[in-house]
Amino acid sequence: MMTKPWKIAGINFDHMHMGDLLRMVIEHSNAEIVGIADEQPERMKGVMQALGIPESAAFEDYGRCLDNTQPDVVILCPATALHGEWTEKVAPYGTHIFMEKPFAATLPEADRMIAAVAATGKQLVINWPLRWYPSHVTSKRLIDEGAIGEVIEVHYYDGNRGPLRHVMDKVEVPLSDPSEKSRSWWYQKSAGGGSLLDYLGYGVTLGTWFMDGRSPIEVTATVDAPEGLEVDEHSITVCRYATGLSKFETRWGAFTDPWKLQPQPKCGFVIVGTKGTISSYDYEPTVRMQTRECEEGVVVPVDELEAPNRNPIEYFLDCLDRDVLADGPLSPAIARIGQQIVDTARESAAAKRTLPLIQ
Repeated sequence: MMTKPWKIAGINFDHMHMGDLLRMVIEHSNAEIVGIADEQPERMKGVMQALGIPESAAFEDYGRCLDNTQPDVVILCPATALHGEWTEKVAPYGTHIFMEKPFAATLPEADRMIAAVAATGKQLVINWPLRWYPSHVTSKRLIDEGAIGEVIEVHYYDGNRGPLRHVMDKVEVPLSDPSEKSRSWWYQKSAGGGSLLDYLGYGVTLGTWFMDGRSPIEVTATVDAPEGLEVDEHSITVCRYATGLSKFETRWGAFTDPWKLQPQPKCGFVIVGTKGTISSYDYEPTVRMQTRECEEGVVVPVDELEAPNRNPIEYFLDCLDRDVLADGPLSPAIARIGQQIVDTARESAAAKRTLPLIQ
């Protein structure tokens, strides 16, 4: 149901995923990039060159960009601790807001974002790239079909070699000088850096999706303390649900990047239900499922994603075309539960004790 070409603007290039998202806009048959903006113009250059975005579409001032281009949707990719600030800056312009993960640095910030966009009558969505991996989409389908009964445990391990080891399109870059870490927002506590804030949201938000929106009762977390760094590179979070325990582990410094070679432990999920189990690993062409009828397990080829559900831009624009709310991990309702867990995990790690889920 195509209506009009959707006008898209990309604002703030803190996160390297901006280039990947803008590429999805270019590849969409009914969308166009009308403007991009960043206070540090040099950060836009590589994306402009790679995607053929003209100089006339680039702005240093986000307000001028929005005034001049009048977009329908704004993609935001700021540092984690600035998600609330940038949402509140852009929301008054009356656009839908597509925020790249994570939701926010804190639960109060997430609630500010929800309120700011709700006041405009537009949609706020939060993109979790793992939502679009065929293995995890297939696993959710099997869960919804009742293949493993009710989900009672989710076990998650994910990460990569580190956020300074790749750029747009996951192109590898060397980390020749370890002091680069201290100069990057990824490693600054005030900016929302650290593997816990970068990757725990993935696991607990998709975990909430797999668990049909259920929340844990309490959370226990611990993080490493790398010498010379303000933030963690490794975290482990245990959530106690009414159905039992689930574990979520994040890692910057994995032996390999999973999109190139799966490290050990493997990145992805193991999901336990009342009638079976599923192992669902990032980038892999199959998932493995055990059931009571086949306890030795079967290998299931992953589903081939089809339009309009192949990527987040395509999906969200289809929701707008049909005038329906985005659901699943992109919805603020599911992502907010994930943010509750992340906030509780951070406070648990600091207090070094188990805490009830923050409300």
